[in-house]
Amino acid sequence: MTTEAALYRLMAWLSPSYPVGAFSHSHGLEWAVEQGWVRDRAALVDWLGLLLGQGSGWNDAVLFTHAHRAGGDEAKLNAIAELAAANAPAKERQVETLAQGTAFRLISEAAWGHEVLERLPASVAYPVVVGALAAAEGIGLAPALTAYLHAFAANLVSAAQRLVPLGQTDGQKAIAALMPAVQDAVARALALDPAADPFDALGGCALVSDICAMRHETQYTRLFRS
Repeated sequence: MTTEAALYRLMAWLSPSYPVGAFSHSHGLEWAVEQGWVRDRAALVDWLGLLLGQGSGWNDAVLFTHAHRAGGDEAKLNAIAELAAANAPAKERQVETLAQGTAFRLISEAAWGHEVLERLPASVAYPVVVGALAAAEGIGLAPALTAYLHAFAANLVSAAQRLVPLGQTDGQKAIAALMPAVQDAVARALALDPAADPFDALGGCALVSDICAMRHETQYTRLFRS
């Protein structure tokens, strides 16, 4: 695949206009703002940087990488999909990844079409289906994962702009400041042993973010589903 064709696909799949419902999720950030833990751009960059390096963003990178490297193998893809669904630390986190992943699979089947999508479970985690489709379309792991993690960070920056609130310029400064964290996560993911069990690389120490996702389930006033 030419670089231009790969870029076009990534821009389409991970654009805010791709109807996966990402805009309706804050990934627990809404509770963190409610508690005053994320109240400005600096705090937001710290929060998201930790997610990318040590929390759910890193776990998504691991799952994405192994799905990409599965090479369309149905048994491997289903095992990774099962692990991804079970790895969610909170009900809302599971809803978030499965809702977006399933929507991505359905719209991609209709708009782009590829047999690898038929090998995945009906309900599938977001990083698994994007990674599998990117590989099937011949898009390299590094650019595909970079685009995915950028979209992960950009969606949460957009949520913060509504919640904190932050201005548009501060939002773009936050995205720029997060580039090293995305690049580092991609480099670490590329260094994972392809033969290793994906479970071995999962985990993290961003526990406050996980607790925020749990507390958000009962938050009285909220804008987001997670």
